Amino acid sequence: MKLHLQTIFVAVGLGIKRNWHIFLAIIAGIIFGNFIHDNPGSFVPFVKLLNIVGQAFIRVIQMVVIPLVCSAIVVGISSIGDSKQIGQFGKKMVIYYGLITVLAVIIGAGLVLLFKPGLGVQSYISQSSALEIQNQVSSALADQRGQLGNIVLNMIPQNPLESLAKGEMIPIIFFALIFSLALSKVGEISRPIISFFESVFAATMKITDWIMVFAAPGIFALTTVAVSAFGLAIFSTISKFFAVVFLGFCIQFFVLYPLILKFFSKVPAGTLFTAVIEALLVAFGTASSSATLPLTIACCEKRGISHKVCSFVLPLGATLNMDGTALFQTVAVIFLTQAYGVPLDILQIVMIMVLAIIASSTCAGIPNAGLITIALVLNGLGLTPQQLVEGFAFLFAIDKVVDMIRTTVNVASDTVVTAVIADNENEIDYDLLNNTEQYKEII
Repeated sequence: MKLHLQTIFVAVGLGIKRNWHIFLAIIAGIIFGNFIHDNPGSFVPFVKLLNIVGQAFIRVIQMVVIPLVCSAIVVGISSIGDSKQIGQFGKKMVIYYGLITVLAVIIGAGLVLLFKPGLGVQSYISQSSALEIQNQVSSALADQRGQLGNIVLNMIPQNPLESLAKGEMIPIIFFALIFSLALSKVGEISRPIISFFESVFAATMKITDWIMVFAAPGIFALTTVAVSAFGLAIFSTISKFFAVVFLGFCIQFFVLYPLILKFFSKVPAGTLFTAVIEALLVAFGTASSSATLPLTIACCEKRGISHKVCSFVLPLGATLNMDGTALFQTVAVIFLTQAYGVPLDILQIVMIMVLAIIASSTCAGIPNAGLITIALVLNGLGLTPQQLVEGFAFLFAIDKVVDMIRTTVNVASDTVVTAVIADNENEIDYDLLNNTEQYKEII
């Protein structure tokens, strides 16, 4: 196995593949982070340094997200060419993403109502930590206020350049889709523009290759900082809540996704997840589906799924498909109502599920964004500001590790839907997908 820069940084001479580099970085980060949590005094400067390293890793990946998404959509739609086929891709994408998200919130609601993890937990919600995040929660609520009535309007950019500057992914994708469809209808005159975006796509993928050389140290830094903030002991105090969330994620990943693949495609679940393992591990380390997007595209394309499907489905999925987030939001909100003794009837439970679907679909693919949009759901239930702030203090305390897991579930869901659509449209090279020895390194 060839030696590359990643090996020099992580495991000189061992010849370990990248996915094991990332996995070992996560394990090392958990162990070292817990040690720092137990011995905080002399490690403060080092934790600050690791935080800079981790945030720099996320930023350099996010740096290429917008040019990658825009160029991928333009190149993808232009490569499809046939507007009828674009419609087929879009219709199937909406159906599959919608089905998975609805099933996710049903799973979440069923588990939290069955196990009732919120009973007797209110004593763990700290008043002091609540005050520390009060400004953050108030800001989140102000941002989300009125969002339900304006979701459709907010998807349409008044000024595409302004949306680009602000990094507003949904308006950017909306404009890119409209622009790409227009290019596909104007004939050969569009060729220079399409060639430009083909060059942009190739360049951003090459930048991604360079960035991923530093995946292991970046993810080690992120994991260490996250675990050092709360340690592993917190899980003993809220183990029932965490167990319900984790069980929901496991049902999604190990039961629902394989069933979706089995019933709607010929793609084996184990084969698909092996093909995209690097993306799943980076999703866990960064807790950002948007930051993981370049690697997700690279894994799918280099392991047998066609570019035209990947470039169309994955950018949209990384922004709009957040079934892991929807499941978590459903569990978290019902959990808080149980903690505060707020009774729920069936209509209110359905409302929570619907709000969770809407809130998750408007959620940016960045760390903790799913937690911020819970404000929209809680506010819709009429909880008092004090209850809301205390609840957020509790959820923020454990959200770091939950965010890592739910982001992994979100990215896995994107790859499942992409594989299903590619199979339906005969856009998978099964000889490559099923032969791990032919897999190209994502670097």
